[in-house]
Amino acid sequence: MLNSRVIKPIFTRFRRKTDLQRRLFYQLPPITGFRPGNLSLYELAFIHRSASIRMPDGEVMNNERLEYLGDAVLDAIISDFLFSSFPDKDEGFLSKLRSRIVKRTQLNQIAEKMGIHKLLVSNTEHGNGVKNVYGDALEALVGAVYLDRGFQRARKFVLERVLYKYVDLEALISQEADFKSRVIEWAQKEKKDVCIETQEIYQEETKVPTFFSRVRLGDQILGEGTGSSKKEAEQNAAEIAYYQYLVFH
Repeated sequence: MLNSRVIKPIFTRFRRKTDLQRRLFYQLPPITGFRPGNLSLYELAFIHRSASIRMPDGEVMNNERLEYLGDAVLDAIISDFLFSSFPDKDEGFLSKLRSRIVKRTQLNQIAEKMGIHKLLVSNTEHGNGVKNVYGDALEALVGAVYLDRGFQRARKFVLERVLYKYVDLEALISQEADFKSRVIEWAQKEKKDVCIETQEIYQEETKVPTFFSRVRLGDQILGEGTGSSKKEAEQNAAEIAYYQYLVFH
């Protein structure tokens, strides 16, 4: 298989099984549902940048490339699943639901429930952002499964071991939260001067108005969004502000 030929020259430099590889051999099957083939791939998936391995030729090895690949594979699998599962829903619904499934806080929680944090090799200090590496490692694991076993096995892993087991789709669908109210409540609690600005933009070619909203904290823009109504635009902007700024502060 092409993937194996591409990866093998890199990973044959790890001659003997490392301690982490031995742990992965026994501890990965309950997580993935199958026994790993190329252990070096999976080992790399759990090596955070802070614990990078420097090879004799100077090459630095960590899970960032696998994370990049896994992010794309995960998006493709979730997109395909939602497209098939909700044939009557439009692009906006599908995109919003996908973003809720793969958002960083969600992946961090899932990775921790799966036990991925117990296998992670990291020199990151404990702090507010440390759990982000859990979600990164989960994406890297998806990338490793894809390279080791192919897309169909990666799809089976994501759907059966991640989505069906840890994601409450009904709750996410009904999570049409009033993000504007959340932002306002946060501003009042923290005594912050947050404002939501909205303007109507008339599309000459379509003859249909579009609304553009922006959540602003002083000179800082926390989120921007558009919609076919003022309410929709404000909610979209507030949701971005909530997930990208407020949940981390």
